[in-house]
Amino acid sequence: MTMQIGTVADAAGVSVQTIRYYERIGLLPEPARSGSGYRQYSSLAIQRLQFVKRAQRLGFTLDEIRELLSLRIEDPKTCETVSAKTTQKIRTIQQKIRQLEKMQQALETLVEYCNGERTTSECPILEYLDPAFHDPFEEELPL
Repeated sequence: MTMQIGTVADAAGVSVQTIRYYERIGLLPEPARSGSGYRQYSSLAIQRLQFVKRAQRLGFTLDEIRELLSLRIEDPKTCETVSAKTTQKIRTIQQKIRQLEKMQQALETLVEYCNGERTTSECPILEYLDPAFHDPFEEELPL
């Protein structure tokens, strides 16, 4: 059974534009076309789109997803290969968490210096963001 792009998009929970984009970048193979030029998809397209969306929810980039799809479909290897890639993704996420925590600490420090009664021209948060401003908090902020 073949389906048109709108049906596939609805079933996979993505937009038609997303499907076209994934085709352009090679995440989804070009579908067959009907005699009148309409794209014709099988249920495999829905499965592949759901795979992509699940991988995105776990933090994988589109390039990483392309590689995972390749391992699954075109270049079967041991699960150890996928495990190693996933372990690297975990390390990347942990690093991002540390960076976000530093950003949070810096913002909390800036908020402490802002008493809310100053005008915006004297706001320590805006002054810190201004590259022309000499940063008196430089030593104190974790960034």
